[in-house]
Amino acid sequence: MESFMNVVYVYVLIINIIGFSLMRSDKKKAQRQEYRIKERTLWTAAIIGGSIGSYIAMKVYRHKTKHRLFAMGFPFLVIVHSVLFIWMIQHL
Repeated sequence: MESFMNVVYVYVLIINIIGFSLMRSDKKKAQRQEYRIKERTLWTAAIIGGSIGSYIAMKVYRHKTKHRLFAMGFPFLVIVHSVLFIWMIQHL
């Protein structure tokens, strides 16, 4: 079971780095008026576990902060993912 949790830790780390990177990249593209990353892609990264990285990038780069769905949805996902992660640590 310990090896499973190691895989979970690595997955959580990688998907959050990806979520952070996607938000940062989309902000840079917006500033340069380039073709943007789809919101569906940003949401997918957040939903599959990258919510913390995506939320941190949203705050650091002030990106999508005026979009109500992002401003409320990412913090909600952070809470859900945190609760699930804590539950997994305690029960597995």
